Amino acid sequence: MSPVTPDRPSRPGGVSADDRPVDRAAPARRVPAPRAGGSPRGRAPLPVAAGVAACWAALTSYLPVAIVLGLVQLGTDSTTLTGTLRTALAGWLLGHRVPIQTESGPLGLAPLALTVLALWRLTRAGVHVSRAIGARDTHSPRRALLAAGAVGIAYALLGVLAAVLVGSGGPEVSLTRAGATFAVVGALAALVGAVRITAVTRLIVTRLPGVVRDGVRTGLVAGLLLLGAGAGAAGLAVATGGGDAADMIGAYRTGVAGQAGITLISVAYAPNAAVWSASYLLGPGFAVGTDTAVRTSEVSVGALPAVPLLAGLPRGPVDGFGTLLLAVPVLAGMVAGWLLARRVARLAGPGRAGPERAAPRWADLLAPAALAGPVAGMVLGAAAAVSSGPLGAGRLAQVGPVSWQVGAVAAGVIAAGALLGAAATRVLTRRPAQ
Repeated sequence: MSPVTPDRPSRPGGVSADDRPVDRAAPARRVPAPRAGGSPRGRAPLPVAAGVAACWAALTSYLPVAIVLGLVQLGTDSTTLTGTLRTALAGWLLGHRVPIQTESGPLGLAPLALTVLALWRLTRAGVHVSRAIGARDTHSPRRALLAAGAVGIAYALLGVLAAVLVGSGGPEVSLTRAGATFAVVGALAALVGAVRITAVTRLIVTRLPGVVRDGVRTGLVAGLLLLGAGAGAAGLAVATGGGDAADMIGAYRTGVAGQAGITLISVAYAPNAAVWSASYLLGPGFAVGTDTAVRTSEVSVGALPAVPLLAGLPRGPVDGFGTLLLAVPVLAGMVAGWLLARRVARLAGPGRAGPERAAPRWADLLAPAALAGPVAGMVLGAAAAVSSGPLGAGRLAQVGPVSWQVGAVAAGVIAAGALLGAAATRVLTRRPAQ
């Protein structure tokens, strides 16, 4: 006798409810909506994030200095590991434009390659700290300033510590100067990375008038073009005097490793030579000591130190085909003006008569081109300022260009070139009316 089963409810069509497939998958979990600024789980306390990021930036910019100076001092019998590390700290401070007081006078000529490396690592520190505190894509200037300020404070403490270690058994370094310089450099460089990762840069750019945006962009392009031309001219000059440079390196008698280290030190000062060469092309030139001048119209130098980079100095004023170098700054401005005109024409869109691009208005071209001059002047003037400094007391107390002279001449030359290039591009590309 079979057991009696209770009646099961059936669905329309004669299929019972128990015959339906059963979904055995796990119930769906509710996923909370992401909150602005990132998840709290990924955040870190601001002091911890700033300290770790600043220490990492300092370490990655210090290690190359220690390696290079270790190669230079490898063949010296009296060199110790502690002395090499302390000397590397002094060079690291010098790369941040903190002067070192030596027996022969103040040493303040910073190797710009090291300066650029340190600024890049500090920019990344600003990015990492902004992410750690959940400020990514928040459009918050306050959080960007908070992250940059924290990095600046942490970096200032590292600068003071380095100055104490250097001064404990070597040359004197001002603790106040080291702390203030590291705080300003660290905060400004970290702010660049913080405003980018927090999207404050896009917020600022969208609120600027179009004329200002185009003028700043054109000035930066012109300044970079002129610095590139200066780098090319400096490289060509050093290559031409390569024999003298090789003799200078060989005169140090430090072995292969030491000569490799001296070559790397020269490479660290290559950006300085590029800025000096750009100043030479502009006209103000530069000095390699007090009462000296290296200009296109005059070369007046005396006895020079055995530095391989100085092997490319010109022997006298330019003549013949060398006078074509005087046109390089104007050409840089014209190229920037040409790029400006093409961009403005592209943004202008099609004209009324057909699909052809409409000719941009003169005001949209001439105003940014004129603004490009002062922007390029500030860029090149700042580059000239950071590339200069003393190499001791006495005759070598003044090395490099005069920043205000470079900035003033660059502003006028780039503005004239940009105006000429933008105007010529508009006139030559204007299509006749149909």
